[in-house]
Amino acid sequence: MVTTTESVFFYGLFMDESILASKGVRPRNSVIGFVDGFSLHIGKRATLLPEENSRAYGVLMEIAHDDVEMLYAEESVADYVAEPVIATLPDGSRVSAVSYNLPAAKLSGTNPEYALALLELAARLEFPESYLEHIRNF
Repeated sequence: MVTTTESVFFYGLFMDESILASKGVRPRNSVIGFVDGFSLHIGKRATLLPEENSRAYGVLMEIAHDDVEMLYAEESVADYVAEPVIATLPDGSRVSAVSYNLPAAKLSGTNPEYALALLELAARLEFPESYLEHIRNF
């Protein structure tokens, strides 16, 4: 049986490989990167929304297609939809990927605990200070 994988750009707590491992997901080829033209927003969960002149940081991972389906079948993220993105990697190369985003109309509420956990993860991943400040605003 051939297992298909997809390049997924994670920008929320799924960037944490230990969280993925706790769900039985084993990503490969993880690399930090960013996507231009999107801005991070945090309601009850995080999402990327299109926004000119913005940049969102995250981690690009190769994930088995079945694992991606299992992750986004969870009730808390079931409304997320796949969007194509171009991730820029530290070496300047650009890679086509998929980002799972919550539609703007479904973004609601606040979640200070989620924002704090994301801030701690982003700091551990050494994202730029300006991006950490953006997360702190939530």
